[in-house]
Amino acid sequence: MRGGIKSLLAASALVWGAGAVQAGQKFCVFDFLGTSGDAYGMSKDYALAMQRYGVDVELKAYTSEAVATEDFRTGNCDAFIATAFRTRQFNAAAASIDSFGATTIVRHGAIDMNASYEVLRKLIQTYSTPSPLVSRLMVQGEYEVGGILPIGPAYPFVNDRRINSVEALAGKRIAAFDYDKAQAVMIQRIGAQPVSADVSNVHTKFNNGLVDMIALPTLAYKPLELYRGLGSKGGVGRFPIMIASYQMVFKRGRFPEGFGEWSRAYWLGQFDRMLQLIRTGDASIPPAQWIEINAEDAYKYTLMLRESRIALAQQGFYDKRGLKVIKRIRCHVNPSDPECTTKSEEEWK
Repeated sequence: MRGGIKSLLAASALVWGAGAVQAGQKFCVFDFLGTSGDAYGMSKDYALAMQRYGVDVELKAYTSEAVATEDFRTGNCDAFIATAFRTRQFNAAAASIDSFGATTIVRHGAIDMNASYEVLRKLIQTYSTPSPLVSRLMVQGEYEVGGILPIGPAYPFVNDRRINSVEALAGKRIAAFDYDKAQAVMIQRIGAQPVSADVSNVHTKFNNGLVDMIALPTLAYKPLELYRGLGSKGGVGRFPIMIASYQMVFKRGRFPEGFGEWSRAYWLGQFDRMLQLIRTGDASIPPAQWIEINAEDAYKYTLMLRESRIALAQQGFYDKRGLKVIKRIRCHVNPSDPECTTKSEEEWK
């Protein structure tokens, strides 16, 4: 009897000990608006949901994406959420979602946003499926992707409506995140001038006239006061350069086995909630400030983004495995696209 009690106590100690190891993980959340922003609010709901798996997440808000990323890299955060531009260093395959034009669909001479969101939904569903293949893509060394959340199409905001074509961008100053080298390469490719910026200061450079164009989701329009940069002459091109995403990444050794699958499934379940916020952001742009793109230019720009995306992947800026998955999903959603009769982005050189 005494031996049985000792065994029971020993087993209890192991259980409670394991719980202690897996409790109190620090989850660092980048949000422009700090604790009052949508990303932080959704992370609070996430923290509550993860308790059912015995994971006690402690949230910390950051208004500087660079500081949040560095704190995660150096071990001050066990997990963090930020834009894919910052998380790319921890998982390049998942960050391919934010490659130029990778998830957008053009039909009948116009961007089909519903179809584009369907590409994104199917992609996030694919990456949330429990399977060894998915695990290999979602894990990179000690890091694993714990979820992907769209934050909306990155539309070009320009300070002059006459900048309404790629040709008109020649010589113009365009903000480029210095930690995403692909942006500067793309800007130089079209004959424009890249100006170094950060997610935290790109809006101030635009609003103060230091750059002629930025590309951001419409969710940023009101909180970052982008109407100041647009002024009376500017506009927003209705042609997304990409659909941007938040991505959550965690250090595998700090969380229990299977946590990645639980976490990715949770964030997948938030897709429609986020989509509603994105559409609200789109509606916040005054109708007169939209710049419509004609059918000929829509196809031309789509081809330009595709060619640039492939060239950037060949140079090592984008992950070829991730782009291959996205290409297959694009062609599942829009099989009539001419690209679907080719092996581009599938059989890489």
